[in-house]
Amino acid sequence: MMDLVVGVGDMKVSSDPGTVLATYSLSSCIGVAVYDPIVKVGGLLHYMLPESSLDGVKAKKNPCMFGDTGIPLLFKEAYKFGAKKGRLKVIVVGGAQILDQKGFFNIGKRNYTLLRKMFWKNNVMIDFEDVGGNVNRTMKLEIESGQAWLKVSSGGGLKKI
Repeated sequence: MMDLVVGVGDMKVSSDPGTVLATYSLSSCIGVAVYDPIVKVGGLLHYMLPESSLDGVKAKKNPCMFGDTGIPLLFKEAYKFGAKKGRLKVIVVGGAQILDQKGFFNIGKRNYTLLRKMFWKNNVMIDFEDVGGNVNRTMKLEIESGQAWLKVSSGGGLKKI
């Protein structure tokens, strides 16, 4: 198995059974994983900010940096590999309040609120989520099996989810 790292403001989609998609240090950022068990396609997005309107130039160059442009891109890329919306297992992780302890910017909460609104509008159900708080998270998704793991900075190693 080979870890394919999804960096900040990045996305990867794969149907290679030897691949494990991994993203690290999700704090106020949100990690969204999708997996279709029938065609064995998985994708992982690590977005930083909710709305692309915050910086149109950056959004054009890197749509995965923003939730409103990255989330649709993740689903569209998975569909290109044969994934179907109704079969997708969806995992959402992150949205913490780390650097902003007083809640002045609320980036994590805003990131999560945008995701929930988009999912509601598009009738997407979340199968597992671990959001909020003030911890860093790591998430991994194995393409062959669809098995996902979560590591929370405050508690131990990787746990199956």
